[in-house]
Amino acid sequence: MILSIESSCDDSSISITEIATKRLIYHKKISQELEHSKYGGVVPELASRLHAIALPAILEECKPWFDQLKAIAVTNEPGLAVTLIEGVVMAKSLSIALNIPVLPINHLKGHIYSLFIGTEAQFPLTVLLVSGGHTQLIEVASHNKMTTIATTMDDSYGESFDKVAKMMGLGYPGGPLIEKLAHSGDASRFAFTVPLWQSPLIAFSYSGLKNQVRLAVEANDAADYPDIACSFQKTATDHLIQKLKKYFKSHKPQRFAIVGGASANLYLRTEIEKLLVGYNASLLLAPLEFCSDNAAMIGRCAVEEFLSGNFINHNEIVVNPRCKL
Repeated sequence: MILSIESSCDDSSISITEIATKRLIYHKKISQELEHSKYGGVVPELASRLHAIALPAILEECKPWFDQLKAIAVTNEPGLAVTLIEGVVMAKSLSIALNIPVLPINHLKGHIYSLFIGTEAQFPLTVLLVSGGHTQLIEVASHNKMTTIATTMDDSYGESFDKVAKMMGLGYPGGPLIEKLAHSGDASRFAFTVPLWQSPLIAFSYSGLKNQVRLAVEANDAADYPDIACSFQKTATDHLIQKLKKYFKSHKPQRFAIVGGASANLYLRTEIEKLLVGYNASLLLAPLEFCSDNAAMIGRCAVEEFLSGNFINHNEIVVNPRCKL
């Protein structure tokens, strides 16, 4: 089995995955949402201190499996440096204590494997990764061959939801709050401009849209927030759809997936489903419980790393907070 640790942001999580069957044996996640909500976003130093409390508490429950472990996997990139280090230090300590190797895991690669927890991976695959820190379009040929086609030029899809929620004083995380507020809103009330609408670039951008929403929030009152939220959600998603259409003109999809914390947005899922009908392409989605950061996806990715023999000595593992896929 492999014990996996996830601490890239504000979720403390540990899992145990059986190598032969890829079955998830144990998984627990402790969220820090309540602690960070008062600040409207994640406070890195606070997140680090909370990891230092939560991770050892979860690890206590994993001791019955220690004698069956073949490796320790840990997210070491990308993420917040002060939170990544909490998981990496624990992984190093376990590696020394149990005399087993370490498997460093790219957090974004882990999100792709959230689709295949307990099952075999299905490649090739076109992936839209949408989270609080990333918006990327990725072509996945195999476990060891993943090519980033497009990325955000500034803010991410998920981050824009968090920032809009903060503008409205709704709290954190903003994604579910904006989605809920949008249910009672009118998407046609505010005509926000779709980012990069006229640009031929296959790229993403949310800073301009975020500023449009800020002006709308300042010029209106709370009674208008549902309409602003609904109009924003539609425009933010239309941006993704428009860029996917451009890409699909030259790369017709056969198997498409949405991963990352923001992939839990049901409006986004519905719009992507509509888009793929015209291409007769299948849509893969992770279970809602595994969309946000979790150690189960890290563990599933770690199985492939283990089978590929990508072990390193505990002294060699480093934290790469700004690393990309």
